[in-house]
Amino acid sequence: MPRRRGAENREVVADAIYGSTLVEKFVCSMMWDGKKSTAQKIFYMSMKKLEERGGGEEAIKLFKKAVENAKPMLEVKTRRVGGANYQVPIEVPTNRRTSLAIRWILLNARGRAEKGMSDKLANELNDAANLRGGAIKKRDDVHRMAEANKAFAHYRW
Repeated sequence: MPRRRGAENREVVADAIYGSTLVEKFVCSMMWDGKKSTAQKIFYMSMKKLEERGGGEEAIKLFKKAVENAKPMLEVKTRRVGGANYQVPIEVPTNRRTSLAIRWILLNARGRAEKGMSDKLANELNDAANLRGGAIKKRDDVHRMAEANKAFAHYRW
């Protein structure tokens, strides 16, 4: 019998400007050293830049589309069966999908060559919304790995 209970999901308070919990999760994931106001400033500046370049489409719609496009459906988990390790493809739970997409977008935005985090983030979000960029490449790699190992799907439990 497990000694610990499962993790509890806390309610996330909606963001003040857009009224979205997804924006709040994104800002909190972007934050370093507890500097939430700095993270918010960077995020809102990048949303303004997205709005300018968006070609008439709202920035919040582009943001949601980018996160939705970066969400993985499958991933692989290592299982040890009879002395051998197998990469077993499993379906990704909904909360983990969102957090992985946010993490990949931020990781690839930070690694871009542009100057300033708001420019980097705006460009990465724009790329992810248009199905290109580092976060989409990472999602495709994860899907390809799961597809290659689907022969071991019967080890799922």
